[in-house]
Amino acid sequence: MTDAAALPGQPRGVVEGPATARAHCVLAPNPSPMTLDGTNTWIVAEPDAATAVVIDPGPLDEGHLRRVVDTVEQAGMRVARTLLTHGHADHSAGAARFAELTGTAVRALDPALRLGDEGLGEGDVVTTGGLELRVVPTPGHTSDSLSFHLPADAAVLSGDTVLGRGTTVVAHPDGNLGHYLDSLRRLRSLTSDDGVTRVLPGHGPVLDDAQGALDFYLEHRASRLAQVEQAVREGHRTASEVVAHVYADVDRSLWPAAELSVRAQLDHLKERGAL
Repeated sequence: MTDAAALPGQPRGVVEGPATARAHCVLAPNPSPMTLDGTNTWIVAEPDAATAVVIDPGPLDEGHLRRVVDTVEQAGMRVARTLLTHGHADHSAGAARFAELTGTAVRALDPALRLGDEGLGEGDVVTTGGLELRVVPTPGHTSDSLSFHLPADAAVLSGDTVLGRGTTVVAHPDGNLGHYLDSLRRLRSLTSDDGVTRVLPGHGPVLDDAQGALDFYLEHRASRLAQVEQAVREGHRTASEVVAHVYADVDRSLWPAAELSVRAQLDHLKERGAL
């Protein structure tokens, strides 16, 4: 048994309910090896405010979407803003229906995911009821991935860029390892320059040591990249061959996802001239 304090980021356990003074998680009923316990739909609002922001309504599951609305209304609020961290269906498929239920627009980086005229991008600040969320572009897992800095709670909502348990997939070909590493460094700088201490992920538990989690992610990526490079030098040429060699200790159900990351790693090594 591993001491919880030694786990990267000090995860709390399964998140459901209040996570910080301003952030409340409603867990979607879509658990899987890829989504962990399910998608974390985040309700974010100032205490005692009349309006809230919802981040990642989640899958198209009527019961879940209505539970999110009910949770907001039971707190005496209404949904004023709906935001997406990225376009993967476990985060975004329910967004159009959620917009119908709440009468809100949907804001995202990718124009194809938006409902309304406003997008999201570098330098944007989302406000409502005294709340402030700063948009942090974090491409890599996908090209459209965003995180949201919540200064008042010293927290960052990371979507799939950082998970509450395990590590995320660089979803080749849309995902890009170089961009992903830059995004991890950008989030790491929030811990040293902006006082971020907590990660509120798109899947898995809250991480109460943001800096430790990001240091682990960066170290893990460097280690995996070195393993992939060595595997190729030993004659494992295709992505599937590299996965079978490097990820031999990983559940085979995750190998297809691992192959996406390996393809991104191979592209990165080629771009650097290492292969």
